[in-house]
Amino acid sequence: MTGKLDLDPVLVARARELARAAGRPVVELARSHTTVSVERAVLRLAGVAGADPDGIPWVNRLVDAVVADVGLGHGVAGPVFDALVREQMTDVTLLAQKAAAGSVRFAVPSGRAATVARRAARRAVGVGIRQIDRLRAERERLVRRYGGRAAVERGVDGPGGGGRRPLIYLIVATGDIYEDIPQAQAAARAGADVVAVIRSTGQSLLDYVPEGATREGFAGTYATQENFRLMRAALDSSSKELGRYVRLTNYASGLCMPEMAILAGLERLDMMLNDSMYGILFRDINPVRTFVDQRFSRQVHARAGIVINTGEDNYLTTADAVEEAHTVTVSQLLNEYFAHEAGLADWQLGLGHAFEINPEVPESFRLELAHALLARELFPDAPLKWMPPTKHMTGDVFRGNLLDGFFNLVGAMTGQGILLVGMMTEAVVTPWLSDRDIALQNVRYVLGAAGGLHEDFLPAPGGFIQRRAHRVLGEAVRLLERIGEQSLLTAIAEGTFGIMKRPADRGKGLAGVARHEVDYYNPATEILERPV
Repeated sequence: MTGKLDLDPVLVARARELARAAGRPVVELARSHTTVSVERAVLRLAGVAGADPDGIPWVNRLVDAVVADVGLGHGVAGPVFDALVREQMTDVTLLAQKAAAGSVRFAVPSGRAATVARRAARRAVGVGIRQIDRLRAERERLVRRYGGRAAVERGVDGPGGGGRRPLIYLIVATGDIYEDIPQAQAAARAGADVVAVIRSTGQSLLDYVPEGATREGFAGTYATQENFRLMRAALDSSSKELGRYVRLTNYASGLCMPEMAILAGLERLDMMLNDSMYGILFRDINPVRTFVDQRFSRQVHARAGIVINTGEDNYLTTADAVEEAHTVTVSQLLNEYFAHEAGLADWQLGLGHAFEINPEVPESFRLELAHALLARELFPDAPLKWMPPTKHMTGDVFRGNLLDGFFNLVGAMTGQGILLVGMMTEAVVTPWLSDRDIALQNVRYVLGAAGGLHEDFLPAPGGFIQRRAHRVLGEAVRLLERIGEQSLLTAIAEGTFGIMKRPADRGKGLAGVARHEVDYYNPATEILERPV
């Protein structure tokens, strides 16, 4: 590898090997443990749906009943389908309702009973997996029909030429799905290629997924299967109207990460926010719980053809974007390793980074260019998720609009694949439609005037930008070496990322983790790890 930055290919290869060495023990941890959310995700694939009158999903009630009788370490599929056979039932949701009423008891089957239960579980879960497969094929059919910028992750030019252009990513967040829908459709008509529905504050810490269409949220809208369905249908209508495929994004993070991944696959969402460490660092979720949930969720994303968006931009909201730039590179390398191990391809890696250097820092624009180009050259086949300024937005909307213009220009000069639209009213209000219109004008102007600039932009050999990129990569390698001398979990506990200290034996959700017993069985993992 040389490219525009003349990076040392030996150093780049060493960085990747160090990331693999740091990540392998975490993968082994994930392969030997399960969580309540992984088990609930398995039962959702098998068809458990709906909620009790208190709004608690039947899948929670069923897993809780199994755990109360036999624990979590065997997996729930064997005990649940053994009970179905014994009760001479075929409806798993009905079994969940009986279990919640205390009229069904569970046992770990053995011998022929175990064989029969596993066969039934594999058949039921296979129905859910095939539905995900059908919807992935449907997305691919629609992308082929509409083409355009939807193919950016494959490096294909958009309509009208102009070189490789990013997917324009825009957020809606009213708290009411029926208000989100017209806003999302308006955003699509104004040029958005990707619509992200921000999730209600605090949902990541709920250990259940709310049910149904929702009209009350806090700074966002609850992520539910019905809300996914409604928004997907609306954006399909917009895609037909506009003649280009409009993508939908939500969150596979928090305590229900595996279940959100399943629901996204069952409702044909296209991108999911899914970072390896975000929940640990910024939501204080137990590290082991997070890594176990994350591996399963990424296996589902790989199968569903969903692009993940990682969250390194968040590190720079708590840490300095210059001093800690190398921690972003380290996290990108770790996210890449974990994603590949789970089966995701490079085109599915929306690795995150951000324009968060203090504008008062001398040469801040050149530093941003160096960091963005480093990410582009380290991950040439990944779309990358380029995040706009937030930390240093002051409420001065004119200054904010200028910063967003500089952000858009760096994106154009470095060939970013997914460009989140920055708002000049960041830190002032939840954006109004008029704010989004002005922000999109900013994007259209920069991409129209300089969208192909990455073809001509070449930093001076040995100049400021090359030297800065080399320094960040060198610091990233040294940090990975230090992590290798201890462990990734220790590094997280000591506050290496985002200056947040998160020990592995603390954090939310730890009670929902169990080591596999010798007879642990998970039909979903069995299918997902089988070559397609």
